[in-house]
Amino acid sequence: MRDLVEIGMGRTARRAYDLDDVEIVPSRRTRSSSVVSTAWQIDAYRFDLPLVTHPTDAIVSPGTAVAIGELGGLGVLNAEGLWARHANVEEAIFRLVRAAEDSEDPAAVVRELQELHAAPIRLDLLTEAIKTVRESGVTVAARVSPQHAAELTPDLIAAGVEILVVQGTIISAEHVQRDAEPLNLKEFIGRLDVPVIAGGVSDYRTAMHLMRTGAAGVIVGHGYTEGVTSTDRVLGIGTPMATAIVDAAAARRDYLDETGGRYVHVLADGGITTSGDIAKAVACGADAVMLGAPLATASDAPGQGLYWTAAAAHPSLPRSRVVAGPDSDYAVDLKTLLFGPSSDAEGVVNLFGALRRAMAKTGYSDLKEFQRVGLTVRG
Repeated sequence: MRDLVEIGMGRTARRAYDLDDVEIVPSRRTRSSSVVSTAWQIDAYRFDLPLVTHPTDAIVSPGTAVAIGELGGLGVLNAEGLWARHANVEEAIFRLVRAAEDSEDPAAVVRELQELHAAPIRLDLLTEAIKTVRESGVTVAARVSPQHAAELTPDLIAAGVEILVVQGTIISAEHVQRDAEPLNLKEFIGRLDVPVIAGGVSDYRTAMHLMRTGAAGVIVGHGYTEGVTSTDRVLGIGTPMATAIVDAAAARRDYLDETGGRYVHVLADGGITTSGDIAKAVACGADAVMLGAPLATASDAPGQGLYWTAAAAHPSLPRSRVVAGPDSDYAVDLKTLLFGPSSDAEGVVNLFGALRRAMAKTGYSDLKEFQRVGLTVRG
């Protein structure tokens, strides 16, 4: 039964919970973390880590996509980002760093990013970026917006993309545009030979609609990071992630029954800043997490200490700031960030070593088992 509260005369709202509002409950059994598996598989592609990167140039270059793939995760290139628009991306990012250092106006950095994104997408640059990832042998994934999916996807597939991510702040089964044919995801996905991950969604019904399009995975959330994204302030739209993940997991279960066995993966994208948040997201039902800001602290992240989401570059209504990460004196390389060792007690280093420990401490040996762990609500 839904937990409804009255917010005024004749109007009720559903009570929903963020990841900070829930806690994992240990079971009667523990096990060694050495026998815990964090592997998962989407379609024919298997990964050792339930890690998919948020598709932002701040953390994903062709080189870091390769590095993340070699470490067991999935790096997602932004097919509409800087690597698709500029031959010298390092210079482009230097312009952002310089704007961040020289101006006291946060909007100045966003304006610089908007200007960089005003350059047209060049298929030769995009193809070259994808080629770098493909030739390394790791799985190749790229993100497109619903507005440009039909236009860009054939070239992405031809270049070697193996997993396509269709991602917007909020996405529906049919995206309607002015003066253009609507993007019907069911028809679009049905014509492709590669698995498609689509999102973001924030409730059961929308998650179910996307699953019925044939998507192999559904993204829950829109990459919310405190102090970075501003979708709630700009559009008034927010996603309490614990409830949203649980709802999407319920849709996955019902869709599994509806289809007689078709499993659609749930990816959590938002509200995840620590290793404890990763554990809670999986415990709520996520098969994998999309990480953005936590990876921007890596010394080898292309953003050079800056972080932003793709929504920052919107030409008329940006919904993300460009922010500086922690002091570079505390930065560690990507491998250490994911696997340790760590001398930090705040859960921001050794992210997936901590997930393994959380699973071990609660007695679960794999991710699907861990999705059944008990949860409590604070307060």
